[in-house]
Amino acid sequence: MAGHSQFKNIMFRKNKQDAQRSKLFSKLSREITVAAKQGMPDPVHNPRLRAAIIAAKQQSMSKDVIDRAIKKSQGGDAADYVEMRYEGFGPGGVAIIVEALTDNRNRTASDVRAAFSKYDGAMGADGSVSFMFNRVGLIAYPSNAGTADSMLEAAIEAGADESISGSEGHEFLCRPEDFAAVRDALEAKLGAAQSAKIVWRPGNTVPVSDEEAAETLTKLLDVLDDHDDVQNVYANYEMSEALMEKLSAA
Repeated sequence: MAGHSQFKNIMFRKNKQDAQRSKLFSKLSREITVAAKQGMPDPVHNPRLRAAIIAAKQQSMSKDVIDRAIKKSQGGDAADYVEMRYEGFGPGGVAIIVEALTDNRNRTASDVRAAFSKYDGAMGADGSVSFMFNRVGLIAYPSNAGTADSMLEAAIEAGADESISGSEGHEFLCRPEDFAAVRDALEAKLGAAQSAKIVWRPGNTVPVSDEEAAETLTKLLDVLDDHDDVQNVYANYEMSEALMEKLSAA
């Protein structure tokens, strides 16, 4: 139940600047509304809603904004969002999964396809890359939550499948069907999680060392992540810290 985390390299979510904060809040609010509409509006009895609220609070979304998003789900004017997943390949053969919530499938599919095409990628059929990933629950805690040994003990007690500790924090992995139970058990022992959600985790990563390919890949992930309808972007690339820093400074 140990290992090295490459999560920052597989779930692409660049740091949002103030100018992009409203877009981020819009995505978080949309997830809250959809989660509340599909289940009960009470996070205690709705695991997806609870995870969405945790993610929103992590980004400092206020209680009033969260409550409004939940109330919106109960109104007759709530948009009818559909969950979509797109799969494809980016530069260097990197596998990419895009999760979206959209009220216009044709628009979103067209935009995602155009992004792949523009940045040396290609959209694939359903299942073309998802078999390279595992669907897992991920619960994260900051590094000061405890030692690696104490986190391993907590993972075993909570029924998690894996505990990963590093300088940036602790991650607990579990099966999607066990997610709610594991999260609740960890919170009972360690307090509120830093983040908790079900994610796509690659079985293997693809090294990207060529600077040109890395730059094009980063632009593709940027464009996908910035799209209003896109909630999450996952990719199975692995890039050196030096190369990532060089691209960030460019």
